[in-house]
Amino acid sequence: MRNFNNIGRVKVFINDPNKKSFFKIIKEVFVIIKAKREIPFYYFKYLYRKEVKNYLDYLSTGEINAIGNSKLLHKPAYRSLLDNKLFFSLLLEKSSLHTPKLVSYNLGNSFHYNNTNRQIFGKAELIEFFENVFKANKLEGLFLRPLSDYGGKGCFKLTRNHLKKEIDAIIDLIFKGSYVHTKIIKQHEEIDKIHNRSVSTMRIISLITSSGQAEIIGAAMRFGVGSSVVDNASSGGFVVGVNVASGTLKRMGRYFLDYGGGEIYEHPDSGFKLEGFKIPYFKEACEEVLKGVTVIPDRFIGWDVAITPSGPTLVEANAAPHLPSFEIEFGGLLRNQHIKQLVAELKGQRV
Repeated sequence: MRNFNNIGRVKVFINDPNKKSFFKIIKEVFVIIKAKREIPFYYFKYLYRKEVKNYLDYLSTGEINAIGNSKLLHKPAYRSLLDNKLFFSLLLEKSSLHTPKLVSYNLGNSFHYNNTNRQIFGKAELIEFFENVFKANKLEGLFLRPLSDYGGKGCFKLTRNHLKKEIDAIIDLIFKGSYVHTKIIKQHEEIDKIHNRSVSTMRIISLITSSGQAEIIGAAMRFGVGSSVVDNASSGGFVVGVNVASGTLKRMGRYFLDYGGGEIYEHPDSGFKLEGFKIPYFKEACEEVLKGVTVIPDRFIGWDVAITPSGPTLVEANAAPHLPSFEIEFGGLLRNQHIKQLVAELKGQRV
């Protein structure tokens, strides 16, 4: 029962007035077992709802794991570039791709800046280091991200005006961890109208098909809420599907499933209605992702793209992006012929 051990999710399912009848749920579960050859714990996270008619179009847990773990899709050398934010930043800065400027980084107590390395062990030294970085680069702040964590975990800002107070709160985390320190992204003013406390990024999925053609599978946009400095759904934000043909937001978004999967039509802080919002530089964002595939030719990648006043910037990329929430916004990824062919390819290769 490890796939259905979240008590909060059990309560959501039991109390959801929008769930299908008991007999319909039982029937659909048995259909999935026969078709997917696994017990569909994932069904009880969302597919049990009345509006979901095409439940077989959603990837099973086994299919998602096959995509994430497949050696046909992910070469170890490429995966190391995607999974390590430092490697990713260094590589992209050597390319023509747009990415947040890597200013400095630390590996525990070892701090790297401007081709020099310095060992730092105390608070005063750490404050001095960042003050010098801010001054030399004329920066008002930096965004720190751990090298390997996902879902916005462990990310925080350091600002020039409140540096000492902010260092007090996270000094142990910095010394015990490893972080990339990048220039803070200035978000496009139109997106700021929806939420300006965090940078709202798009998750764009790319796939290199078996014929070698790079394709955009779909896109969704994530928004933070409240004072959170990250937009990730798993950090309390929500996700909204994107109409790829028009580059506009769909009518409704959803909170992450572990937060109840509640529907949302406008941002809870600004009241901005989501439906129809035209994402600035959306076409250029898709083009930048396809350029990224030529630099890191991993066959299946989830790219996180921010939109600045001058265009898109690639923040990070994931070989195993969180697909359940994404495909809910898509309406079932197996509706996409490329994904359907991919799953068949993986099953044929017994990966």
